Amino acid sequence: MIIRRLTAEERLTHSFPLQAYAFEASPMPPNRVEEFRAYLPYNAGNRTLVVEEDGGSMAAATAIPMRQNLRGRVQPMAGVAGVATHPLARRRGHVRALLHQLLDEMRAEGHLLTALYPFRASFYERFGYVGLPARRTAVFSPADLAPLLRAELPGEVVWERTGAGYDTWRAYTERCLHERHGFAVFPDFRAVGLRDRDDRWLLTVVRDGATVGAVTYRIDDHGGELIADDLLAADPYARASLLQFFARHVDQVERIRVHLPADELPELWLTDLAVHVEARVSRPGSPAPMARLLHLDALAGLPAGAGRVRVELVGDRWLAGTHLLDGTTGRLEVLPGDSTGAATVPAATLTAAGLSGLAYGVLDPAEVAIRSLGEVPPDAATELRRLFPRALPYLFADF
Repeated sequence: MIIRRLTAEERLTHSFPLQAYAFEASPMPPNRVEEFRAYLPYNAGNRTLVVEEDGGSMAAATAIPMRQNLRGRVQPMAGVAGVATHPLARRRGHVRALLHQLLDEMRAEGHLLTALYPFRASFYERFGYVGLPARRTAVFSPADLAPLLRAELPGEVVWERTGAGYDTWRAYTERCLHERHGFAVFPDFRAVGLRDRDDRWLLTVVRDGATVGAVTYRIDDHGGELIADDLLAADPYARASLLQFFARHVDQVERIRVHLPADELPELWLTDLAVHVEARVSRPGSPAPMARLLHLDALAGLPAGAGRVRVELVGDRWLAGTHLLDGTTGRLEVLPGDSTGAATVPAATLTAAGLSGLAYGVLDPAEVAIRSLGEVPPDAATELRRLFPRALPYLFADF
């Protein structure tokens, strides 16, 4: 078995066919490989590794160099995608070997975090990943938005194609990256695909010269659906402006379907809004994202409550040893486990998934223990809650 990095052109014959078999209708059409060629520029900076045996490609995995907000600080993040194995080579450890090398290399390049959309969550939990909230989908009639048509809202709404408005959209997602916990964005070489495809409308809300809300969407047919991607709004006024625009489609579409972060509550937007809200997680087909810390440097300097706890990290390739986590200054310090006073503070044993769940804010210390992701005595749980208050990450990027 040989693991090596593919060149851009090699992706056409080595990794894309494996991914097509795993994630598309199969057999793929004869011209599908050439269709892949159009995607090469949007994969230019990716790192794709392949397992080869007897000259054939048995498995492949890709890392996308991205950025993610962890509790207010933007850090380099490796987005893992395109993990696929030849059907005759499955369950032989190829993916494990690929992930070890792929994450070794991305960590060495300075990526402190990593995220992915799993084919099976329990498989990736063994690699230290923990689940993040799935995006919600809300479906409702534009007629129920009628009360918003009478509302006087600040700012103006700008409507254009994504090709024309891409720079505005990219700049606003950059703002969201710095303001929203868990938010992740693609590198420029990948993000420009939205501009080049130009297959969406872009709606933005501008107030005092600044963009405060945005959504991309398309309409499938007259009498059909207005299908919106993630609705991004800095405040209720911006959200209402976007929905007010949708309300004007009452005689054009029957339904509006929009993606939302987990902290949006569309059932409370309007008094008589009949809405179906769903977060669908299925296997295979519709996974919730997962993420993990790839280096303890990801924690250093994060805002933290005044807790102190000693943690022993076990069972992981990248996070190990005993460390003192100290938040008494308001910023988290990661100190050696034998630091002065460390022996007198509460102690816990954590897996990488357990620590990642606390850092991303998706698990309470009690849940870490319940799910066998660590051993957390009550006194250590109290300190960990101070250090890592519950938070609701919103990954945004879909890869």
